[in-house]
Formats: sequence, structure tokens, C-alpha cells
Amino acid sequence: MPTKAGTSEIVDCGDASGIARIASERIASALRDAITRAGSATIALSGGETPRETYTSLARDHAIDWSRTHVFLVDERAVPPTHERSNYRWARATLLDAAPVPAGHVHRMRAEAPDLEQAAREYEALIREHVLPDASGVPSFDAAVMGLGDDGHTASLFPGEPTVSVDDRLVAAVPPGGAHEARLTITRPMIEHARKLLFLVAGAAKVPALKRVLADEGDIRETPARITRQCLGTVEWLVDDVLAKTVGG
Repeated sequence: MPTKAGTSEIVDCGDASGIARIASERIASALRDAITRAGSATIALSGGETPRETYTSLARDHAIDWSRTHVFLVDERAVPPTHERSNYRWARATLLDAAPVPAGHVHRMRAEAPDLEQAAREYEALIREHVLPDASGVPSFDAAVMGLGDDGHTASLFPGEPTVSVDDRLVAAVPPGGAHEARLTITRPMIEHARKLLFLVAGAAKVPALKRVLADEGDIRETPARITRQCLGTVEWLVDDVLAKTVGG
């Protein structure tokens, strides 16, 4: 468990286009800094509609050395990689097909595999192979693009589900439940130890969840995104005007 929390910042980006512009600038800066510091960089991408414009913008940034950057996913649904609901499909359509990322540097989650537990172990092995550890020995993404669900979930860590509390694995299989299908997801340690987490959040529907995340008290089992309050790295909430005015950004 982290022993010292990092910093948290709320950034009013205006609207969705502003979120995309500022997010892509900050991601690019984090990757360049990592390459200067360590010779390589790692990034984890989330799915959903909000980050798609960010990924399109990133693909146009010619200052990123993609030959030294490894790309991972935060989570993935148990569907084929060409499926409409596949996070990998949209990452490829918006970023990976447009940017010169070497094929061997793109690490998708094989969530369509019949044995999700084995797929989780294999993805953890990939992370350990390519992501440098921090001082605690935990692999630390240089940047991770995150989202926030209306119910307070992040990655595929859902309220009330046991996966939220997993801390002995870096990747976990998520069984189907409620309205969601089976998935793979990074777990609490990967979130807590990332160097920079960028949450891209827009729309009035997110107000209650974001308020719960930022409240002084609360339970991560009810609002999993509160894991961010224990992060060692930098947490940046890139929000629109509606959210910024509501939460005091």
C-alpha cells in the first residue's frame, strides 16, 4: 500500500475539445519526460467515447518517440478485438493506426480468451517485462488515461465487487455482473503506483460520482475511483465547465 499520497489537481478545460487538447499535451509531456529520464516510456489507455479525441490529437504529435513507447490497456471487455465495444478497437482506430507505434510495442488485453484468469496472468507478465518498477518494486506506468463512471467506477473496478480490493495481482479477471460483461482490468496497485493519472471527465451526469471521489470521507468499495486518493503519483482531473463549477475547479 502507498505510504505517501501524491498530488491531485482539477483542471477546467472548458469543453470536450479542451479536455482533448490539454490531455494530449500533458500525456505527450509525460512520455517525453520518461524517455529522457529512463530511455523509454509506457502508457495505459482507457476506452469510452471521452478519450477518443485525445487519442486522435496524440497521433498528430510528432514530438513523441513512439519507437521508445510501449502502449497498454487499462481494461478490456471480453469481446473480440474487432468488436464495436472493444477498447482496443477504438484505441487502434483513433491512435495506433495513425501514430508510428511499432507493432511489438502495442500490448492488447486478450479478453476474448476462454480462460480469463490465465489471460490476466499473461498480461501481468507483459507489464512486468516492459514497465519499469518504482522504488516499491511495483511496475509504474508513466501515464495512464482513466475514466470515471456514473456509478463511481474506474478501469473495470465496479462498486461492491471484490475486484476493487485486489492488491496481490496487477491484472484481474472481472466476472460478468449487473449490466456489464466479463472483462480484464488493471488493479489497485497499478493505479496507485502510476506516475501520472489523467482522468478525462465530462458531463453533468458525472457530478455525483466526482463529488464522492473528492469527498473527505468515503469507501472505495462504494466509489472505486477513490483509490486515487492513495496514489503515489500525480492525479489530474481534466474536466469541463459543468464539472469544474460544481466541484470547485
